[in-house]
Amino acid sequence: MTGTIEQGTSQTHGNTHILAFLVRLPQPMEKVWPRLATPEGLARWFTDADELEPRLGGAVTLRGLGSGRITAWDVDRVAEYTVEGGGRIRFHLERHGDDGATLRFTHEFQGERESEQGWRARFERLLELTARP
Repeated sequence: MTGTIEQGTSQTHGNTHILAFLVRLPQPMEKVWPRLATPEGLARWFTDADELEPRLGGAVTLRGLGSGRITAWDVDRVAEYTVEGGGRIRFHLERHGDDGATLRFTHEFQGERESEQGWRARFERLLELTARP
């Protein structure tokens, strides 16, 4: 199974922007989860997490985005980081077949900080990492 970025959408409501992606990954949820929910995993494809307390309400600091709290946390399924200046970033994993995972991603933010192309490039790096055994 190979991974794909199946969908990328961008919406604007006033000065709030919402980017959403559907990414099919060639590894099961249990192997993808650490790439979304640990400082080591995030640093390999997204950004350094200078602080990440893996629990609901835990502190999080994402380099280049800001500091805030973990606003949703369901181990192996949902990690949501809400940071000042960086908005709300949500990773939601679902099973896809016997040995794959689907990532439903949402980034809600104010201003012009992020772009669909920027996230697409990050997800390409994530796909490269998950393509390896």
